[in-house]
Amino acid sequence: MSVEIKNILLATDGSENVMNAVEWTIGLAKENNATVIALYVIPPSGISLAMRGEMWAKGLHEHLKEEGEKATEYVVDLGRKEGVNVGSVIIEDRNPTDGIVEFASDNDVDLIMMGTLGKTGLDHILLGSVAENVVRHSKKPVLVIPSK
Repeated sequence: MSVEIKNILLATDGSENVMNAVEWTIGLAKENNATVIALYVIPPSGISLAMRGEMWAKGLHEHLKEEGEKATEYVVDLGRKEGVNVGSVIIEDRNPTDGIVEFASDNDVDLIMMGTLGKTGLDHILLGSVAENVVRHSKKPVLVIPSK
């Protein structure tokens, strides 16, 4: 079976845990002459709004937007250094799993790549796993890269 990878979606949150996935993605894209889309999803602020108030929710939203811009720009810069074409997208007010899966389905994505914390036990049960949910719900192949 021959698989052509031309468009890779990298879901990033900008954390240290995703840096290994960023490196893998840029490397794979370079080897396949593929394009990368760095995606950051900002979750809805409804819970923050209900718990802390409108000003706090707006502040949190702006903070997350800035984090998303930094996270995606990092991938763009690394791609530029390695000769890989990288675009960036920030999706606002979406559940991260839904945002990733829907973006991949609605666009010409051949592979979704993402990092994981590798949490187990109670942390996993309480926090859930975006990577796990993307794997379960995506119609596109997903490659999950553990943190270093």
